[in-house]
Amino acid sequence: MCPTETEISLHLRTKRSCQKVTAAAQKTRGRPLRRAQTKRMKRAKRTMRLLKKKRMMQGRLNMVRHVMKHLHTIVLTTQKILMEENPFKVCCGKCKAVQLSHGNELVTPRRISKGRLEVQLEGEGTYQCSVTGLVFEASERVLLRYSVLSWSKFGAFLRDSWKFAGPIFNVDTVNKEASVLTSIQFPHSICLADPENEMRFSVLHMRDNRPLIEPTVDHSGSHVKWNVTSLSPVGPIVQTSQSVEHHGLVLLYRQLCSDNGNNNNNNHYSFHIYLATNSSSDIKDISKQMRRYKNRYLPIEKPPTCNLGEGTYRLLSEPEGEIKPQDLKFTLAMTTIKGYFEAFFEQPPPFKLSLIETTTEETVWSGTIREGRKRSSSPSEDETSKRPRWQLESDGVKTGTPAGQDMSEKQLLQVAKRLGKEWKQVAIYLDLNSRELDDIQAAEKDVTMQKLKMLVEWKSRRRAGEATAAHLWKSVEELDNLPNEVHQTLQDMMDNQAAK
Repeated sequence: MCPTETEISLHLRTKRSCQKVTAAAQKTRGRPLRRAQTKRMKRAKRTMRLLKKKRMMQGRLNMVRHVMKHLHTIVLTTQKILMEENPFKVCCGKCKAVQLSHGNELVTPRRISKGRLEVQLEGEGTYQCSVTGLVFEASERVLLRYSVLSWSKFGAFLRDSWKFAGPIFNVDTVNKEASVLTSIQFPHSICLADPENEMRFSVLHMRDNRPLIEPTVDHSGSHVKWNVTSLSPVGPIVQTSQSVEHHGLVLLYRQLCSDNGNNNNNNHYSFHIYLATNSSSDIKDISKQMRRYKNRYLPIEKPPTCNLGEGTYRLLSEPEGEIKPQDLKFTLAMTTIKGYFEAFFEQPPPFKLSLIETTTEETVWSGTIREGRKRSSSPSEDETSKRPRWQLESDGVKTGTPAGQDMSEKQLLQVAKRLGKEWKQVAIYLDLNSRELDDIQAAEKDVTMQKLKMLVEWKSRRRAGEATAAHLWKSVEELDNLPNEVHQTLQDMMDNQAAK
């Protein structure tokens, strides 16, 4: 029986409805799947963004840590310069004079030639030189050049009861008027412990080769402040009718070679002992005098401080050695040659030295010179075996200079890389001749290796223990155009050796 038209129409409507339901069901079943995938993708992207952000934050944190570490190194280096190299660091037990002023911006100068320094003051403010102790008050940005001078050239201009009170300097501005410097504070070495000792501070100012005594505006336990009138040699002076006590130094130098050119052996030890004010001018004069001697002398660094008044002193030793002269007069009078004690011992150290003021029989300073144990290459050795070979102990403070640890070729290469066109002049100062330089250049084309071979040749001519960074520096320090980088590299090596 054939379906009626009504039945056919109903069937078609039902089929279409089922298809719609099926399609709807399929659509409904697929939607949760796509939603889950979308959520997972969004979650993954969010996680990736968070990880990327975390990596960026970690990178920034590492950068901050690196900068902080670098700043910490700079701070430690600055403190090291102030506390180890600066002769104006003394805190006097009598007058409590801290030799470093507070509230000033610390600046480290650049060495541009023998004894000459340069520093850039970035703007208006008060700045303190970390090397000399000078304090500059500037009204604007200015480049300064300055050097320590000797009082021996100017001491004759001091009349009546005037005496020098600290180092004398020559300060100059580059391409600017002197008026950009409002004031300069000069370090002084006078001990102000006695309130009854009335003193009048001034400065000796050499203007147009004429000596002028100009007033100061203020003074502290460590500095004398002067308002700048013009720039030329200026140094602090003091007027008093009484004896003046200075913050002083005992400078010791150990002889490296005897008159016949042989090293000191285990049975012969010779020292020069100088008495000086804690003044760069005094220290410079003594260092210059030591370089003129035929025999080579090595300073025992970081000399102990004491208070010295004008008078006569006697040096005693244990065990008893040969000391000449028996008594030495300490005076502020300017002399071409500085007096000193010479101590000679035939037995090995330690040597205990005591400085006695002959009038009062008071011991103003005492110290013990020791020869430390040689460095050991074994990592299991006790740290005490790594001390400097020569030590000076005074008031519980051990000081010394590294001796006996020659420079390695790696260290010589570091120095070679910092030498410029002046390296041939350095070679002349190291006692190489022009023919030897020609041979080095002919055998090696690389300039850095030529410099290295020159330094290795210098080392090969030295006895064991006499090719240290200190010896190399002493050989070339008179060279005017030696790069400051070379000086800094050698200084770092000496500091690292002393710290071991």
